[in-house]
Amino acid sequence: MSMSMSTSQTRVGRRRTVTAADAAQIAAILLLIAFLLLPIYWMVSTSLKTTNQTFAIPPAFVFKPTLQHYREIFHDGAVPHSLGNSLIVATVATLLAVALGTPAAYALARFDFRGKADLWFWFISNRFLSPIVVAIPYFLLARDLELLDKHLALILVYQTFTMPLVIWLCTDQFRLVPKEVDEAAMVDGANQWQTFLRINLPLAAPGIAVSAILCFLFSWNEFLFAFVLTREATRTAPVEANNFVTDFGIRWGPMMATGTLIVLPVLVFAAFASRHLVRGLTMGAVK
Repeated sequence: MSMSMSTSQTRVGRRRTVTAADAAQIAAILLLIAFLLLPIYWMVSTSLKTTNQTFAIPPAFVFKPTLQHYREIFHDGAVPHSLGNSLIVATVATLLAVALGTPAAYALARFDFRGKADLWFWFISNRFLSPIVVAIPYFLLARDLELLDKHLALILVYQTFTMPLVIWLCTDQFRLVPKEVDEAAMVDGANQWQTFLRINLPLAAPGIAVSAILCFLFSWNEFLFAFVLTREATRTAPVEANNFVTDFGIRWGPMMATGTLIVLPVLVFAAFASRHLVRGLTMGAVK
């Protein structure tokens, strides 16, 4: 009888321990989520406040939202135009990086050739270079080639960090595809390009999707090169948001409204693509 009571008490103690641990874990997760979402909440709420509410002390957490700042930036027209520029540049830069990077990744994954290790390191080392180091040389090249204030200048410059990303991620994806699949396709009469396009690309689709998503996000959010290489015609959204910093002060309302418009498509896109993103990033983690 005593042993059964002791066992019962032990089980109850274990349940209490597990419950306390779960509660602590949930509390830590909620705290982390709140910490991460606070800047987004502050940006969105500021975009919906009047100027007086923005500078109120203590901060106004309960207020009547207004679309005044959104009407202002849409009436001006510069912000919608810059969002269109960002969409064009990010989309074309991503498509070009994927179109050029996937064949290079396939070659690095499948073939052995002289200088392969050096070529692989060169691709990856492009990610080591600080953008500020090459900003002025890129400006001088774009000026001499008459590419300043043109979409093509940004699209080409963005290949310096998007294409290495595609090659880095997709090489591991192609390595996961057994070489026997290629051999079987060639036995059936397929050439190397057909094997790449019809066999390897579909099998490596999760990794390619991840690289495309990351390339788009990096291109969409890039500021330095866009600031250096563009003017009014091709100015992107992050650069346009910076223009609300004036000699007379910072126009927080329009800036936060522009920032919300920049972040909102990224959040929606990430929410829809999160499943593919997790799947592509975890492929190859366990063999």
